[in-house]
Amino acid sequence: MNNIGNLTIVIVTYRTNEKMLTDCLNSIDSQTNILIVENSKNNAFKKKLENKYPNLNVILSGRNLGYGAGNNFGLARVKTKFALILNPDVILEENFFKEINNYLDQKINFHIIGVTYQDDTQWKTSGLFSEFDKRIKLKNETKLNHDLLKEVDWVVGCAMLINLENFDTKKIFDENFFLYFEEFDLCRRVRSNQGKIYSANNLLVKHFGTKGSAATDSDYSLESVVFKDWHFMWSTFYYYKKYYGYFYAVYKTYGKLFRSIFNMVLFTILFNKKKRTVYYARTFGIINAMLGKKSWYRVKSLLNDQES
Repeated sequence: MNNIGNLTIVIVTYRTNEKMLTDCLNSIDSQTNILIVENSKNNAFKKKLENKYPNLNVILSGRNLGYGAGNNFGLARVKTKFALILNPDVILEENFFKEINNYLDQKINFHIIGVTYQDDTQWKTSGLFSEFDKRIKLKNETKLNHDLLKEVDWVVGCAMLINLENFDTKKIFDENFFLYFEEFDLCRRVRSNQGKIYSANNLLVKHFGTKGSAATDSDYSLESVVFKDWHFMWSTFYYYKKYYGYFYAVYKTYGKLFRSIFNMVLFTILFNKKKRTVYYARTFGIINAMLGKKSWYRVKSLLNDQES
């Protein structure tokens, strides 16, 4: 039975490389609903894609919402029972939709199902939260209909199958995170409520990573590093503060802060502007989080070219 009609793919884009996005879209089954949230007012982008792909709808958010808020924006408009959160720098393996169809038959109860990387990589696609080991014991699901599923605490956010019927709201991501840690936060909340998260060995994808948005544009190579480092530091502190409290977050990040300050001063003395800018971003990402400020930094704002 074909259950693909119960699935909508949600992709958040912003200054996304055209070829990379096209490769992603071309790997998607033509029967699948696709919803792109373009974090801008680029009407030409919307018209071009909708004319090219009849199963695709582009919604312009009007501003850069980031990963979490962007996906919430898209999920609020999903009318199917299942959604696949997908990054634009992901290519789905040829048999992906044949395999995912089996998980849309509603015979298995789940909140989230994660994917497996098709190519050899050092990055894990799923795992356990160490802090959960003593509080939540993962049960062996010996009666699962799908023996390719492994129950886990978290999965990577580049491609996640979401069972929307098991969530009280479609606003599933904490929008305080602009970039990084969103999926870990989501998975942690699901697991803390005894929700089911699985990793599927047969849902294979190729994830290019670090190549989304401005990272694909050579004009923004430094800005991409600055942008990612600022948000990684901010999100790291915020994540620890959210679950362990302010002083534990300080304890976990003070080493990163002092190393960043040291390197910022060092490369200022050495007149290395690029590295100084990177460590400036890392330093003030943590400091802004420590001061309780929102994750405000956007593309080019540190390089004196405000985002339009």
